[in-house]
Amino acid sequence: MKNVHQGGQASHPILWALAAVVAVAVIVCAYIALGPGPMDFAGGNRVALSAYRGPDPTGVPPELKAASLIERGEYLTRAADCVVCHTAEGGAAFAGGRGFVLPFGTLYSTNITPDVETGIGSYTDANFLDAVHKGIGRRNTKLYPAMPYPSYTYMSDSDALAIKAYLFTLKPVHAPAPPNTLVFPFNQRSLMSVWSVLFNPNKRYEPNVQRSAEWNRGAYLAEAMEHCGECHTPRNLFFALNNRQKYSGSVQGGWRAYNITPDGRSGVGAWGDADLMHYLSMGHADGRGTASGPMGEAVDESLSHLKPSDISAMVNYLRSLASVATSDLPEPKTIPASPSPADSTAAVDAHGKAVYEGACAGCHGWTGVSSLRPFATLTGTRAVNDPTANNVAQVIIRGAQRHTANDADNMPAFGDAYSDAEIASVANYVTARFGAKGSQLTVAHVAQLRTQD
Repeated sequence: MKNVHQGGQASHPILWALAAVVAVAVIVCAYIALGPGPMDFAGGNRVALSAYRGPDPTGVPPELKAASLIERGEYLTRAADCVVCHTAEGGAAFAGGRGFVLPFGTLYSTNITPDVETGIGSYTDANFLDAVHKGIGRRNTKLYPAMPYPSYTYMSDSDALAIKAYLFTLKPVHAPAPPNTLVFPFNQRSLMSVWSVLFNPNKRYEPNVQRSAEWNRGAYLAEAMEHCGECHTPRNLFFALNNRQKYSGSVQGGWRAYNITPDGRSGVGAWGDADLMHYLSMGHADGRGTASGPMGEAVDESLSHLKPSDISAMVNYLRSLASVATSDLPEPKTIPASPSPADSTAAVDAHGKAVYEGACAGCHGWTGVSSLRPFATLTGTRAVNDPTANNVAQVIIRGAQRHTANDADNMPAFGDAYSDAEIASVANYVTARFGAKGSQLTVAHVAQLRTQD
């Protein structure tokens, strides 16, 4: 009996320790799951759209209010940026098949042309709204949040159905999506039901009565339609948006989406309204940077098609965000480098300098201010002032990935022409010469970036 009693006493500390661990885990999970919504930072009172007395912030801008349903649907499809994710390289528009490389496997986008067998041709209005708002697809299939339904959930029913009406005018394309390659347990779609309960509010946009009509329009566009947070907001442990760090930047698909809060050093607080409007509508702002990769696609396929009034509304909304500093991003260096390549403290990597001289200096110049075209200017851009050199390496590997009429403005891909070591060297040279802090990009990281298709 003595030994049994002693064993029971010894088990008490273990049980208490386990209970403490469980309690901490529950508190952490609750803290994450009960985080703020994307517009909670603004405070004020929000009301149902039907109770709002200001101009309707949903739908198309005033210039298109008299347009047909299909024309309005086309505009809103552009605003929702559907074509980028649902089009594979070299494939038919909206036919799906684009792969998204994630830490736990690869997801492929689905066909949203009106093909009955492989697309959405058999979808009723209710089916389409379920997919857009709840992440529930064909035959009650749970969609992964690579489909940004936690953002689209704020889209009004009428806007979602206008998009459906436009999509149903497209030519049906028979294109089954490749099978996903997710590892266990991420390949268990049933888990998405639990995820959605925690992280998808399943509610439509509610205007903020304490904010202006332009702010509400900008909030609707940025959150419900353009879903900016899906790239620019960090993710939490459960791969949901961490709105406590809203719009402070994240890495998506191997590209770094930078801080777009009003922070003056690491965000866009130092940008003028004209800079922001030009960047969003054209993908370039003099002395600030040129959009490349996913942001370049968003500009070319979506933002550049919006009316100026909508771009202005988005800028108004961005200006209202809480300022969040990104600690590893220094204030961009705006002073051009020396015109002489020999007079440079950045000449620490002779190999990188040689690559730059042979392939880059002709367009970008030795000062970083291009004499040929503004899109090629490096001085002042966030990418060359990012000590990770992530996007510098990506644009060398893949090019700008822009879909513009003037190919001369687009950086071509050099991934096949240079080795991982050469790309690492030239990226480190560029950040040291033109940026505020040189990078230490490794060959291994460049090799890893090549896999982010």
